[in-house]
Amino acid sequence: MCGIVGMVGQGPVNQEIYDALLLLQHRGQDSTGISTSEANGVFHLFKAKGQVREAYRTRDMRSLLGNIGLGHVRYATQGVASSEEEAQPFYVNAPYGIVLVHNGNLTNTRELTDELFHKDRRHLNTSSDTELLVNVLGGELQATISGLELDPDQVFEAVARVHERVEGSYAAVALIAGYGLLAFRDPFGIRPLILGTRPATGSGSGSGGYEWVVASESLVLENAGFEVVRDVEPGEAVFITVDGKLHTRQCAKSPQLVPCSFEYVYLARPDSIMNGISVYEARLRMGERLADTIAKHTPPGSIDVVMPIPDSARPQAMQVARKLGIEYREGFYKNRYVGRTFIMPGQAVRKKSVRQKLNAMSSEFKGKNVLLIDDSIVRGTTSRQIIQMARDAGALSVTFASAAPPVRFPHVYGINMPSRQELVAHGRTIPEIAEELGADHLVYQEIDDLKAAILEGTPDVEDLDMSCFDGRYVTGTVTEEYLAWVEDVVAS
Repeated sequence: MCGIVGMVGQGPVNQEIYDALLLLQHRGQDSTGISTSEANGVFHLFKAKGQVREAYRTRDMRSLLGNIGLGHVRYATQGVASSEEEAQPFYVNAPYGIVLVHNGNLTNTRELTDELFHKDRRHLNTSSDTELLVNVLGGELQATISGLELDPDQVFEAVARVHERVEGSYAAVALIAGYGLLAFRDPFGIRPLILGTRPATGSGSGSGGYEWVVASESLVLENAGFEVVRDVEPGEAVFITVDGKLHTRQCAKSPQLVPCSFEYVYLARPDSIMNGISVYEARLRMGERLADTIAKHTPPGSIDVVMPIPDSARPQAMQVARKLGIEYREGFYKNRYVGRTFIMPGQAVRKKSVRQKLNAMSSEFKGKNVLLIDDSIVRGTTSRQIIQMARDAGALSVTFASAAPPVRFPHVYGINMPSRQELVAHGRTIPEIAEELGADHLVYQEIDDLKAAILEGTPDVEDLDMSCFDGRYVTGTVTEEYLAWVEDVVAS
């Protein structure tokens, strides 16, 4: 999972891309990068490890010249998390010069790597699947060029060929030197991408016209005064020329919208709307349905207060408390200057960070039977420590509830859940998981309830990728052999 943004303006875009990346920081904290392009096609690029505020200096921003650009925040699902070489954007110099950022995860990287070396004669310098993607795009664009000038038809033909070769999830934004900005989304629309526009207001806008943005989440558009046009459709490509002309085309043969359910559970900010679905309202509905399951599986009178694990579980917890008629309290104080523990690679780092991130207020726990609500339980490391913190703060009993179903399968479409052995629910019953976590009672959201909560009142979305819950991989190309290979790579 990463955050991406691309802009075509009539004035410098560097500051607005920086501001957009601040809003997308929750989607990745390993590294960040920005690339811009001047009218003559000259690219400027800066990328670094760490978060947005600590990565860029004034001198870096001054060097990012141009009215068209893109940006990225990363958390690693492929490649080496700590390597600056793995940071995006990635650049290739032919044809024309392409800079690309990508949110998602390709699942046929072995085949593509072999094809690029032996067939396309292209060199890869990292293990990043984004470098694979930009090289596949470059090769297909090279193959479609029929004249001196590049036109939108040739760009769309190249994207169609990319769809035929690439498997997995990908929302991508690319700059093509001297021509414009290209954005495209995989044929299942697993990862989000939204398009916005506004009348030109920057320097050089005297001739009128419009400025454009594509981004992972709608909050980027709203914050910068862009009007939401629509989500980029699954399999669709959007090409915006350097002078601000918009071209779009469906480039996939059989597109189907099946967005990732985990965006709504945890990843996206609650003030975003994705695929026409309000993240906040979806989380409220998760709480409504979770309350019914809690009432069914916990003894009457066993809960005195309902508390969220801040911040993404707060809407669910509020609705659980309201529906059960139990007092809602805030028992954990969050240190907002510590990163999201789910994103941090490695159990040791994740374990150490939990107590740095949360502090239990004894006055809220002492002598109470507490119901804790979290958005999900993945590895169990965080949940186990939180339950112990509640006990240490004086709780008489701790019931733990997850607004998502048990995570029993690897997530291969852009979330760091690659190994079944790391998942606390894999191979365990719910009572066994409760014992592993140290909870008196443990309740999970039902799979059908989660799906219904997200899709309620949204006729345009009929299905969701819920592979980490049900083992059904929507692309149809994920095999047991592939999952075993990924686990071997993680273990090595």
